[in-house]
Amino acid sequence: MTMNIFNTEAKKYDDWFDNHPDIYKSEIAAVRNALPTPHGRCVEIGIGTGRFATPFGIVDGVEPAQAMRTIAKSREINAINGTAEKLPHENESFDCALMVTTICFVDNPIQSCKEAWRVLKPDGTFIIGFVDRESFLGKLYESRKEKSPFYHNARFFSAQEVANLMTTAGFLDLQFRQTLFHLPEDMKSSEPVLSGHGDGGFVVISGKKHEVCK
Repeated sequence: MTMNIFNTEAKKYDDWFDNHPDIYKSEIAAVRNALPTPHGRCVEIGIGTGRFATPFGIVDGVEPAQAMRTIAKSREINAINGTAEKLPHENESFDCALMVTTICFVDNPIQSCKEAWRVLKPDGTFIIGFVDRESFLGKLYESRKEKSPFYHNARFFSAQEVANLMTTAGFLDLQFRQTLFHLPEDMKSSEPVLSGHGDGGFVVISGKKHEVCK
């Protein structure tokens, strides 16, 4: 995974959320819908600048890009240097693990999911939010990725592929949520969160830690 762009353009990345508030609000709502209540101690894997951790009061995160960690720390987040494939935490440290728009950047997706399983307590919740490759939005991102500084090296996944990664890592009782049903330029306000997948561009899948990791 190339971290250079996330160090040199961290502020540009962070500003994107302010410049696209309807998309941001919709994605936050989808993640919130998947979080258990209360969610206990939660870690965000690939926390970036803390845009998804902050609304939920998540204060623990892992992020390999130093410039992104600096911004996250300014939001009072304990952002630790590390990668999804080798989390710097002990076994069964968290009640919840969150990975939003990160799975497309990791070098080893299945190992990343297994690491999430490892650091979760029994019956802990793992949540992955991502752009569904098979959706209209995923196809748009794919068509523009060569020109995008952030998504140039991204590997997009379908909802079924992410679900397979999670079940292989030992997560069960998967629940699907989706939002973003229009192109960004056609959005007039934040969009609803619906169950399932196949229509929305942004999908959130949650699963519970099974007692035996496969």
